Amino acid sequence: MDLPQRVHVRTTINGQPQEFLVPPYMSLLDTIREIAGLTGTKEGCLDGNCGACTVNIDGRIVDSCLVLGAEVDGKSITTVEGMATSEGLHPLQQAFLEEAALQCGICTPGFLVASKGLLDNEPHPSEGRIRHWLAGNLCRCTGYDKIVRAVQKAAASS
Repeated sequence: MDLPQRVHVRTTINGQPQEFLVPPYMSLLDTIREIAGLTGTKEGCLDGNCGACTVNIDGRIVDSCLVLGAEVDGKSITTVEGMATSEGLHPLQQAFLEEAALQCGICTPGFLVASKGLLDNEPHPSEGRIRHWLAGNLCRCTGYDKIVRAVQKAAASS
Protein backbone atom coordinates (compact mmCIF):
# COMPACT_ATOMS: atom_id res chain seq x y z
CA MET A 1 0.00 0.00 0.00
CA ASP A 2 1.43 3.34 -1.04
CA LEU A 3 1.15 6.33 1.27
CA PRO A 4 -0.07 9.58 -0.24
CA GLN A 5 2.74 11.99 -1.09
CA ARG A 6 0.82 14.92 0.42
CA VAL A 7 -2.18 15.23 2.73
CA HIS A 8 -4.68 18.05 2.29
CA VAL A 9 -5.15 19.92 5.59
CA ARG A 10 -7.64 22.65 6.49
CA THR A 11 -6.97 24.26 9.84
CA THR A 12 -7.01 27.58 11.64
CA ILE A 13 -3.72 29.01 12.86
CA ASN A 14 -3.86 32.05 15.13
CA GLY A 15 -7.41 32.75 14.05
CA GLN A 16 -6.63 32.62 10.32
CA PRO A 17 -8.01 29.82 8.14
CA GLN A 18 -5.19 27.88 6.49
CA GLU A 19 -5.19 25.24 3.81
CA PHE A 20 -2.10 23.38 2.70
CA LEU A 21 -0.66 20.11 1.46
CA VAL A 22 1.69 18.42 3.90
CA PRO A 23 3.79 15.28 3.60
CA PRO A 24 2.21 12.58 5.82
CA TYR A 25 5.41 12.18 7.84
CA MET A 26 6.00 15.92 8.54
CA SER A 27 5.66 17.03 12.16
CA LEU A 28 3.36 19.87 13.11
CA LEU A 29 6.46 21.78 14.23
CA ASP A 30 7.93 21.60 10.73
CA THR A 31 4.53 22.28 9.18
CA ILE A 32 4.13 25.46 11.23
CA ARG A 33 7.65 26.66 10.52
CA GLU A 34 8.20 25.53 6.92
CA ILE A 35 4.74 25.54 5.36
CA ALA A 36 2.86 28.17 7.40
CA GLY A 37 6.01 30.32 7.73
CA LEU A 38 5.58 30.96 11.46
CA THR A 39 9.02 30.66 13.01
CA GLY A 40 8.19 31.68 16.59
CA THR A 41 7.66 28.06 17.57
CA LYS A 42 11.14 26.72 18.25
CA GLU A 43 12.78 23.36 17.68
CA GLY A 44 14.53 21.98 20.71
CA CYS A 45 14.79 18.26 21.40
CA LEU A 46 12.43 16.77 18.77
CA ASP A 47 11.31 14.12 21.26
CA GLY A 48 8.80 15.95 23.47
CA ASN A 49 11.09 16.61 26.42
CA CYS A 50 11.90 20.34 26.26
CA GLY A 51 8.63 22.13 25.44
CA ALA A 52 10.25 24.70 23.11
CA CYS A 53 7.74 23.76 20.41
CA THR A 54 4.63 24.04 22.61
CA VAL A 55 1.46 25.14 20.79
CA ASN A 56 -2.20 25.12 21.71
CA ILE A 57 -4.48 22.81 19.71
CA ASP A 58 -8.18 23.19 20.45
CA GLY A 59 -7.49 24.38 23.99
CA ARG A 60 -4.79 21.81 24.85
CA ILE A 61 -1.08 22.54 25.03
CA VAL A 62 1.00 20.03 23.10
CA ASP A 63 4.56 19.57 21.90
CA SER A 64 4.25 20.17 18.17
CA CYS A 65 7.25 17.91 17.47
CA LEU A 66 5.11 14.94 18.59
CA VAL A 67 2.10 15.69 16.36
CA LEU A 68 1.92 15.18 12.62
CA GLY A 69 0.90 18.15 10.51
CA ALA A 70 -1.77 15.98 8.91
CA GLU A 71 -3.39 15.43 12.33
CA VAL A 72 -4.54 19.05 12.68
CA ASP A 73 -7.10 18.91 9.89
CA GLY A 74 -10.20 20.66 11.20
CA LYS A 75 -8.47 21.87 14.36
CA SER A 76 -7.55 25.30 15.68
CA ILE A 77 -3.91 26.05 16.55
CA THR A 78 -2.46 28.95 18.49
CA THR A 79 1.26 29.64 18.37
CA VAL A 80 3.24 32.32 20.17
CA GLU A 81 2.57 34.64 17.21
CA GLY A 82 -1.13 34.44 18.03
CA MET A 83 -0.73 35.89 21.54
CA ALA A 84 -0.08 39.55 20.73
CA THR A 85 -2.82 41.67 19.18
CA SER A 86 -2.89 44.93 17.27
CA GLU A 87 -3.36 46.53 20.71
CA GLY A 88 0.05 45.27 21.84
CA LEU A 89 1.72 42.42 23.63
CA HIS A 90 -0.24 39.84 25.59
CA PRO A 91 0.08 40.48 29.37
CA LEU A 92 2.28 37.37 29.65
CA GLN A 93 4.64 38.64 26.97
CA GLN A 94 4.83 42.01 28.71
CA ALA A 95 5.45 40.37 32.09
CA PHE A 96 8.21 38.17 30.63
CA LEU A 97 9.93 41.34 29.39
CA GLU A 98 9.46 43.25 32.63
CA GLU A 99 10.64 40.35 34.80
CA ALA A 100 13.58 39.49 32.49
CA ALA A 101 12.15 35.98 32.21
CA LEU A 102 14.06 35.18 29.05
CA GLN A 103 17.63 34.96 27.94
CA CYS A 104 18.57 33.04 24.80
CA GLY A 105 14.92 32.81 23.71
CA ILE A 106 14.75 29.21 22.50
CA CYS A 107 12.41 28.13 25.30
CA THR A 108 10.48 31.40 25.60
CA PRO A 109 7.72 30.75 23.00
CA GLY A 110 6.93 27.39 24.58
CA PHE A 111 6.83 28.87 28.08
CA LEU A 112 4.54 31.67 26.88
CA VAL A 113 2.07 29.34 25.16
CA ALA A 114 2.09 26.91 28.10
CA SER A 115 1.65 29.76 30.60
CA LYS A 116 -1.27 31.14 28.61
CA GLY A 117 -2.84 27.67 28.66
CA LEU A 118 -2.51 27.65 32.44
CA LEU A 119 -3.99 31.14 32.91
CA ASP A 120 -6.83 30.33 30.51
CA ASN A 121 -7.74 27.42 32.79
CA GLU A 122 -6.69 28.85 36.16
CA PRO A 123 -6.60 32.66 36.17
CA HIS A 124 -4.89 32.88 39.60
CA PRO A 125 -2.72 29.78 40.11
CA SER A 126 -0.44 29.26 43.09
CA GLU A 127 3.33 29.23 42.64
CA GLY A 128 3.31 25.46 43.06
CA ARG A 129 0.65 25.09 40.40
CA ILE A 130 2.64 27.29 37.99
CA ARG A 131 5.77 25.21 38.55
CA HIS A 132 3.81 21.98 38.09
CA TRP A 133 2.10 23.21 34.91
CA LEU A 134 5.40 24.37 33.36
CA ALA A 135 7.34 21.23 34.31
CA GLY A 136 7.27 20.08 30.68
CA ASN A 137 9.15 23.18 29.55
CA LEU A 138 12.90 23.28 30.06
CA CYS A 139 15.19 26.30 30.27
CA ARG A 140 18.94 26.18 30.60
CA CYS A 141 19.41 29.93 31.12
CA THR A 142 16.98 31.54 33.55
CA GLY A 143 16.64 29.20 36.52
CA TYR A 144 12.81 29.37 36.34
CA ASP A 145 12.24 31.87 39.18
CA LYS A 146 11.91 34.82 36.81
CA ILE A 147 9.53 32.82 34.62
CA VAL A 148 7.34 31.96 37.62
CA ARG A 149 7.36 35.61 38.74
CA ALA A 150 6.33 36.71 35.24
CA VAL A 151 3.38 34.30 35.21
CA GLN A 152 2.37 35.50 38.68
CA LYS A 153 2.57 39.13 37.52
CA ALA A 154 0.44 38.43 34.45
CA ALA A 155 -2.10 36.58 36.59
CA ALA A 156 -2.28 39.50 39.03
CA SER A 157 -2.87 41.96 36.19
CA SER A 158 -5.97 40.15 34.94
